[in-house]
Amino acid sequence: MRELAFEKYEGLGNDFLVVLADTLADQPPLSLDRVRAWCDRRRGVGGDGILVVGGAEGEAIASMKVHNADGSVPEMCGNGLRCVGLSLVRRGIARLDEPFVVATGAGPRRCRVSSASGLDEVSVEIDMGRARSNGVVEVTVGGRKPRWLELHAVSTGNPHAVYFGDLPEEEVDRIGADVSNHEVFPGGVNAGFARITEATADRPKRGIDLIVWERGVGKTLACGTGACAAAFAACTRGDLPFGEEIAVRLPGGELAITVAPDGQVQMRGPARFVFRGEAT
Repeated sequence: MRELAFEKYEGLGNDFLVVLADTLADQPPLSLDRVRAWCDRRRGVGGDGILVVGGAEGEAIASMKVHNADGSVPEMCGNGLRCVGLSLVRRGIARLDEPFVVATGAGPRRCRVSSASGLDEVSVEIDMGRARSNGVVEVTVGGRKPRWLELHAVSTGNPHAVYFGDLPEEEVDRIGADVSNHEVFPGGVNAGFARITEATADRPKRGIDLIVWERGVGKTLACGTGACAAAFAACTRGDLPFGEEIAVRLPGGELAITVAPDGQVQMRGPARFVFRGEAT
């Protein structure tokens, strides 16, 4: 087995190994064990997942397939797509400040990469498609210390369940996996724990503080589709306005999300090249 070239990228601390599909042609398939080994933070490269970038598909100049750190394959990854967008610009496949389309498991997504200072760190705006509400779900989680939760089920390419309320982070650690793997979500769900924040002198607009427990990954520093789901749910609930940019603050940093009245969602946030290397 020859060594496989990869590039490491991150968006708000959500980090990925990016590989080209054609470099996998004479390699064994990306098995569960291989993905887990590469993403292992002590014995491997370390990452929240592996992004395989393929060739053009229809209007899309490239495609993206996501492998979570546990080997599972989600439909979409917003932070990952920002990283792939930067990778495509660095490779000369896409151009700065010009829109382009990437095919994903959730459908084609239009991107635009911009930068004021080189290609190591950029801002990427993505048309995330139309979010869809799947209603309100009530669950009880937590084992010996049960907690009742009202969850807003939202699809943003990936399935999400968003809870609104003041929930300490240690409580998220305790119940995040229970929500993500609850039987009412047969395929698993990304669990978002959100709190509406009021305007302050430093933050002139109301926004959202958010922690996401991702299926196949666990608690992450950031989740792009999760930020979109939380913003959409907040607008649907009447907490925040449609059509205005919403600051969604995650442990790794801030994303700007705009939700149109018809459910179309735009996401804007950073992506950064970290390093390149080879793995076996």
